Amino acid sequence: MSGARSLALGAAAVLGGCARGAREDAVIRFAVARPPRNLDPRLATDATSERVNRLLYRTLVRLDAAARPVPGLARWEQLGATRYRFRLGEQGRLFSDGSRLTAHDVVATLASIRAPGSRSPHRAALAGIAALRARDDDTLELALHAPDTALPSRLVLAVLPAAAIARDHPFVTAPIGSGPLRLVERPGPDALLLERRADGQRIALVTVRDPSVRVMKLLRGEVDLLQGDLPPELVDHLARAPGIAVRAVPGANLSYLGFNLEDPRTGSLAVRRAIAQAIDRPLLIDTLLGGRARLAESILPPEHWAGRGDLAPWPHDPERARALLAGAGFGPGNPLRLTLKTSSDPFRLRLAGALQAQLAAAGIALAVQGHDWGTFFGDVKAGRFSLYALTWVGVRSPDIFRYALHSESLPPGGANRGRYRNASVDRLIATAARAPSLAAARAPYAALQAIVHAELALVPLWYEDQVAAQRATIRGYRPAGDGNYDGLAQVVRVPVAAEEE
Repeated sequence: MSGARSLALGAAAVLGGCARGAREDAVIRFAVARPPRNLDPRLATDATSERVNRLLYRTLVRLDAAARPVPGLARWEQLGATRYRFRLGEQGRLFSDGSRLTAHDVVATLASIRAPGSRSPHRAALAGIAALRARDDDTLELALHAPDTALPSRLVLAVLPAAAIARDHPFVTAPIGSGPLRLVERPGPDALLLERRADGQRIALVTVRDPSVRVMKLLRGEVDLLQGDLPPELVDHLARAPGIAVRAVPGANLSYLGFNLEDPRTGSLAVRRAIAQAIDRPLLIDTLLGGRARLAESILPPEHWAGRGDLAPWPHDPERARALLAGAGFGPGNPLRLTLKTSSDPFRLRLAGALQAQLAAAGIALAVQGHDWGTFFGDVKAGRFSLYALTWVGVRSPDIFRYALHSESLPPGGANRGRYRNASVDRLIATAARAPSLAAARAPYAALQAIVHAELALVPLWYEDQVAAQRATIRGYRPAGDGNYDGLAQVVRVPVAAEEE
């Protein structure tokens, strides 16, 4: 079969626009709710792009199940308080364009992120690097301005070829990485055709925004696999469907309510406590999520090396919420009126409606505004809200505390969207960054989480389970707690006969 014919059939499989032939059956179709926007890992910020980029590129360092840094492309040694040496191994060193990955590519990638005017969200994480150089093709050294035990965790960064960086290659749409998959083509703005480099297995990412349509396509065999972004009733429906396998794992992505602390209403701790105690989180988990979530008390889950599992939940207590509101000057004659901004996603609107009802029982009049994602997120970053509902996706590093809670991390320089300011938290973030080991950093991270929990800089809701559903002919895919798509590096299609056994 010619290359042109193969690509044409692959594109048809992605778009679902023709009858399924033998070649198309070889393509595994993975349905996603949103397309990846940016295949340059230095610039990507949306969850789908970051998950796809994990497959297209390899990183210098990776994180284990407890989010501790372990070797990726390289092992490292600390030569002194402010000096590190990284040595590349042999695995994962062939870029998809055929060139070999070297330490010079690593230096070029880090330099491009650190460059003045860089728009990379990773630039701040590399601000502590004073100098870096490649000693040879296999070795690079870094010098820091000050000691930073967390440096390896900051280097969970994809490596790009130096030559392509120098010629300003458009990685956004044409990635060149050394990951287990490569891009074959983009048949349309909402579709990708990928190929697994080890065995040539092709995998099509098909964007199907509506969850009901995604489920229908899975049931009809138009797609083979999907993960996440499904309301519980659809998950239950798939679990009962013949020929479909559903698997769930505990999740690590935090759903939360964010406050605008510059708003005089939500800037009041009494008001924030009233809101927290008006919400019945276990009931919401049971009724909205079908029990597929666990309560959250902090941004990081308790199994994270820097997480805490001993923070006492704010109890559901509407009467206490009313008393707090009365103390803040609100009551039947002067009800607290707030607006919750959320996305127009059907599940997020249902969640907002449930929160509206629960807060009403405590005397809070909550209006709900649902917007398309771009408008909603733009308002959140600009501070145009009193309350919003969002989910932190893929958070693995305790650097999230600096990024989301430090007083110097207000947008656009960070993600402190609530405008939270606490000098003690700022000092604890700095103390943790200077700690001589990860073990020594745990105490300041634990202390700052206790402060943030007591002050309710945000209301953690839950960590939602990650759920994948697949046709019985698809094997080897396992969802990850952070929602990544790493299982696509192992997934296979088995013969139809195996489905019938």
